[in-house]
Amino acid sequence: MRETYAELLEHTRTIQDLAAISALLSWDQEVNLPPRGVASRARHKAALAALVHEKICDPLLGELLTALAGADLSREISPAAAANVRELKRDRDRAVKIPRNLIRELAEAGSLAQQAWAQAKARNDWELFAPHLERLVDLKQREAEAVGYEDEPYDALLDEYEPGARAAQLDRLFAELKVSLVPLLDRLRAASRQPDDALLRQHFASEAQDAFGREVLRDMGLDFAAARLDRSLHPFTEGIAIQDVRITTRYVEDNLGTGLFADLHEGGHALYELGLPLEHEGEPVASAVSLGIHESQSRLWENCIGRSREFWQHYLPRLREFFPGRFDKIGAEELYRAANVVRPSLIRIEADEVTYNLHIVLRMELERGLLRKEIRVAEIPGLWRDKVRLLLGLEVPGPAAGPLQDIHWSFGVFGYFPTYTLGNLYAAQFFARAREDLGNLPALVAAGDFAPLLGWLREKIHRRGSLLPAGELCREVTGSPLSCRPFVEYLENKFEEIYEL
Repeated sequence: MRETYAELLEHTRTIQDLAAISALLSWDQEVNLPPRGVASRARHKAALAALVHEKICDPLLGELLTALAGADLSREISPAAAANVRELKRDRDRAVKIPRNLIRELAEAGSLAQQAWAQAKARNDWELFAPHLERLVDLKQREAEAVGYEDEPYDALLDEYEPGARAAQLDRLFAELKVSLVPLLDRLRAASRQPDDALLRQHFASEAQDAFGREVLRDMGLDFAAARLDRSLHPFTEGIAIQDVRITTRYVEDNLGTGLFADLHEGGHALYELGLPLEHEGEPVASAVSLGIHESQSRLWENCIGRSREFWQHYLPRLREFFPGRFDKIGAEELYRAANVVRPSLIRIEADEVTYNLHIVLRMELERGLLRKEIRVAEIPGLWRDKVRLLLGLEVPGPAAGPLQDIHWSFGVFGYFPTYTLGNLYAAQFFARAREDLGNLPALVAAGDFAPLLGWLREKIHRRGSLLPAGELCREVTGSPLSCRPFVEYLENKFEEIYEL
């Protein structure tokens, strides 16, 4: 049994190494790649994707998994061994259903689409990107059909990012959120006390923003000997290895919040990647169990910490040093309220906590429509405008502030967006438990001492990797299954106090 398992791990580590090389190429494409290198990079990524697919579909891997099936690996070897076999079987069962040539086509089409998306966004021109999206939608429809589904194609793609999740389940979740959040939003809009965020919308040199952001990331616990921060058109995190994590951010010189909250968000992702069990590097158990759990870490740091009163109390003196004259007459309470203005936004990554999930509803509806062949790519800009008007009451000036704002579709990533909402829910539930366990968390944040929180996250979530499925992990950490209630209570308590309702 142990010899069979050792052979399985040897095979698996090769797959993980190839995937890491592919991730490095993806990071490089967004940060360093010269424009004329896009076509060759597309071929490189397609070749790697095909090779990874070939390795995971290798009959030998299937034989090893079959030989280990039915064994009580948790008892005979370790819980990590059981998790590795479970995750490998899941990945292989999915991979063997997808033709090798489709894997190559998806990788190459996605690489080419990324460059087209960047140009289209810069020029505010949907037509530059539309043919690439049409190609990707066709390929993802083929993938969904190959993988199979019970209710709708979206389920086959969603399952890749949030194992076991289904669109019908998310419909119920969003409906439950809407019942609570829409009345809250109406009450906030009608409040006599309306916070103002003008003080965060002055001129802030990007170099100073970068220096301040790096200080905050270090304070959070990010080790720059194992991580690096660069700039890209759309912020993202790429885990190359447990001690090699790349994050990017984007600074806007007339909005301090854009870059700072991106730093906090991607820093949360990076801390999760850096906290995975190093002793199991190269094994499935040393990876995130789901994108919802991954997003919980970014949303916890971005919102529960970064938009807290105590965060601004601690960093106000440093802000005055980094940005002379900007905050000399500003108090921490004003900054706290400015960071928590509830105002519908065109841009998802700049949205407040109350309206953020409406952005996810919009994207999920459009993705499902595309995959069902109910809408065409050419209709996306018009449908986007209509939905933004309905959900947020805003007018979209052009595709750059609409369907071109996110990078995800250019990667061929469909089914990912709902994990942001799941991340919000997990984050609120985890944060509530952390406050109970740590007792003095607000005082620690006010003192700039994030080590106890990071230690708690490391122990309860990061080092667990994929040991347990997401739902079981949530129940183990918090004592309850995932629920909308902690998130709603967090928002109600916070914003009713800010808006003096």
